[in-house]
Amino acid sequence: MSNYQHILIAADFSTHNTLVCEKAREIADRNQAKLSICHIVEDYPITDFAYEPMISVDIDMRDALLGSGKKQIAELAKIIDIPAENQWVEFGNPNHDIVRLAEENKVDLIVAGSHGRHGIQLLLGSTANGILHHAKCDVLAVRLQDN
Repeated sequence: MSNYQHILIAADFSTHNTLVCEKAREIADRNQAKLSICHIVEDYPITDFAYEPMISVDIDMRDALLGSGKKQIAELAKIIDIPAENQWVEFGNPNHDIVRLAEENKVDLIVAGSHGRHGIQLLLGSTANGILHHAKCDVLAVRLQDN
């Protein structure tokens, strides 16, 4: 088995982010791998009362969300020593865009948190599950405990 060369943390800014980041840092250190971090701000369309999509998030709100994401990524990255050029915050679909970033940057391991939800909670969507089923590289889902 070969060592990992480039590890990507998929950050969601939950209270468990530190655990996911520490696990990724441990693996990166063991493999002498490059470590990157990303966060995808999800584009939720604004709907009317009949639940018909009207418009996507407006430009000002989009810029505010991206700015906030970049600030939070920078704070996390500082703790685990990830340089600015390895920090990505984008607007899009987490399941698709995390995998796309991994492919574009030759990532061979994606590390994401997973609550291990079942039933209706799983049907509502799990980023870790989406990454797992679409990534061409290895995926580590770090089990998170809900408090």
